[in-house]
Amino acid sequence: MDAAWHIEVHGIVQGVGFRPFVHRLATAIGIRGQVRNAGGHVVISATGPPASLEAFVSGLRTRPPGAARVRDVRVTPGVPEQQHGPGFEIVESDVTLGARAEIPPDLATCADCLRELFDPANRRYRYPFINCTACGPRATIIDSLPYDRARTSMRGFEMCPACAAEYHDPSDRRFHAEPIACASCGPRLRWQAMTGETALRAASDAIAAGAVVAVKGLAGFHLVCDAINDEAVSRVREIKARAGKPLAVMVRDTTTAGALADLSETDRALLTASSAPIVLAPRRHGVLSPGVCHGMPDIGLFLPYTPLHHLLLDALRRPLVVTSANHADSPMPTIEISGLAVDGVLTHDRPIVARYDDSVIRSFGRDSITIRRGRGLAPALLRLPAAAPPLVAVGAQLKSTFTLADGERAVLGPHLGDLSDAETLEAYGEALDHLSHLHGIEPAHAAHDLHPGYLSSRLARRWPSRIAVQHHHAHIAAVAAEHRLQPPFLGVAYDGLGLGDDGTFWGGELLLASYRGYQRLGRFSRAPMPGGEAAVRRPARMALGYLLGGELSTGPAPGHLPGQEVIARMIAQGVNCPSASSAGRLFDAAAALLDLCEVNGFEGEAATRLEQAAGGFRGVEPLAWRLERLDGLWVYDGVATLRHLLEARADREPVGRIAAAFHATVAAVTVLLCERAAAEHDVTQVCLSGGVFQNRLLATDVLARLSAAGFEPYLGERVPVNDAGISYGQAAVAAARLSHG
Repeated sequence: MDAAWHIEVHGIVQGVGFRPFVHRLATAIGIRGQVRNAGGHVVISATGPPASLEAFVSGLRTRPPGAARVRDVRVTPGVPEQQHGPGFEIVESDVTLGARAEIPPDLATCADCLRELFDPANRRYRYPFINCTACGPRATIIDSLPYDRARTSMRGFEMCPACAAEYHDPSDRRFHAEPIACASCGPRLRWQAMTGETALRAASDAIAAGAVVAVKGLAGFHLVCDAINDEAVSRVREIKARAGKPLAVMVRDTTTAGALADLSETDRALLTASSAPIVLAPRRHGVLSPGVCHGMPDIGLFLPYTPLHHLLLDALRRPLVVTSANHADSPMPTIEISGLAVDGVLTHDRPIVARYDDSVIRSFGRDSITIRRGRGLAPALLRLPAAAPPLVAVGAQLKSTFTLADGERAVLGPHLGDLSDAETLEAYGEALDHLSHLHGIEPAHAAHDLHPGYLSSRLARRWPSRIAVQHHHAHIAAVAAEHRLQPPFLGVAYDGLGLGDDGTFWGGELLLASYRGYQRLGRFSRAPMPGGEAAVRRPARMALGYLLGGELSTGPAPGHLPGQEVIARMIAQGVNCPSASSAGRLFDAAAALLDLCEVNGFEGEAATRLEQAAGGFRGVEPLAWRLERLDGLWVYDGVATLRHLLEARADREPVGRIAAAFHATVAAVTVLLCERAAAEHDVTQVCLSGGVFQNRLLATDVLARLSAAGFEPYLGERVPVNDAGISYGQAAVAAARLSHG
């Protein structure tokens, strides 16, 4: 006898071809009924023999489309059978149900669409906006839910009869592909007074001739130029006011990528994923303009993820610099280019609803970490360890993000940049309002950093209920929450600076933590930062701060550092010398003493050059270190390590070997700190977080040493370990505290 089941499917199930998949599955099994979008999920009425219904539900869980993410399938048996036809149908979305949405990220052009793009017999031949249910824009065009064309920025493009026929045909892969379009009815390219193929050809010719062109993509404008042309690359840096940070390079395929970088199997898998992130990999020398990487060890490579990118690379047959068309720390423009001295603009008339910078990922053996979570990854849902009332976590100051939470679901918003930039602050507010509307979350509480000077902390004043979360506790909670760890856990937080609960700057911390709170067990020794922020930009100041003003010990000044006499007086008199226990600043000091970096042209440059120098040496013994007990904490005296570094330098040890020994020292100290903590508190779970752990050499060594010592180490993967992950950690802490009253 037939049964009737009501089925709800939650997850990323809209905008990914899920309803056509349900139709095909039901038809194949012989299920009668219907499927529709409702709010942010899919609702199915299914009638058939119980065994067939079981097989149907199993298929929903185990065989969804590639871009779908099924998180939960809820079945209510015994619902009276509705009046269905003899088969299975797809019906209109139900807009009356509240949206508990999971917004699908944008997806790179699929293989089927790519074949059609270059097939002269296909009606979408060389059409720059070709897409289907398996690929194309999603998060960047959605105005509201349920996800239907009328609620996207495609609503202004009326489908031609041919597109409409595909859109309404359940057997077609473009069935309810909301961005569906063709050259007859869809968006069009424009270059000056030219449109379509003529515009594309003119822009390609300009790039080939050495021009810097602004190109409107899925989520904003990029600057594009020939990555081999020195003059063009220099002009991109001038336009962006970006002196040293490497530029991302787009290439046609993994073969070309492999000629430019030493790719692991993990790197190749990341490059070809539907999220199409920028992948940081060790660069090979030659071919590209030296100005692309500016002497840095890694190159950021990615593959074309839109039909327009494929067409440009097909025409130009060379690697292209493709970088966001903004000044440093400002948001990527989405409507028009202004104030940038480009040679031309290749634009189009499909509006961008939400901006998303390109995602950036770095592999660690078989694993990887997310450096920047943007287009292709955000705003996919994450989970919290405790159910939260509606809240917003506002993040940090640099690498700012926000997280919206309601229940156990958390929406980590896109990477936005430095909030001290007025345009970034405005973009932050727009993105927060947009995702709050889409997800139906009206925050009643705000979680924020302890630092009262952060603009994010000031933004939190909009809400009467606020929860302050210490910076490094948020770092650790983010890793623990991502991996669904049960407390307690140890947390190793290594970064630049974060305000501690004692009013000093922290950054080299060992914590015993739960989601609700923490106990500080250990730290790096403190050192003065001569000139405050100036010491972050000038690593030599930090070197002198450690050697002349170290908390536990001092050392001889090397005698050749810039401004040494003036800085020595500042330290002696305590003038503008805030103190910090920071791992990031210790890395800066080591880089300065090895003459690897005089000025931090961008955040983390000194540490990156230190890692680069160490790359050719393996199995090096650590430098000297001291671990002391001070005020109930285990304190690592970094000055002892710097003194040994100077001695090795005086003995003419190779700089690379000394740099490798410094990394080995920090790794060994980290494990010893954890062993001391484990002996006292019987905890083996260790969460590693903070921007310093973006260092591949350090992270892999620490992970290996901790595992060998019997610990269970965890590193952030989908959530950045840098400050872009802070908001998610704040949300996890706030949820835990609020759930316990």
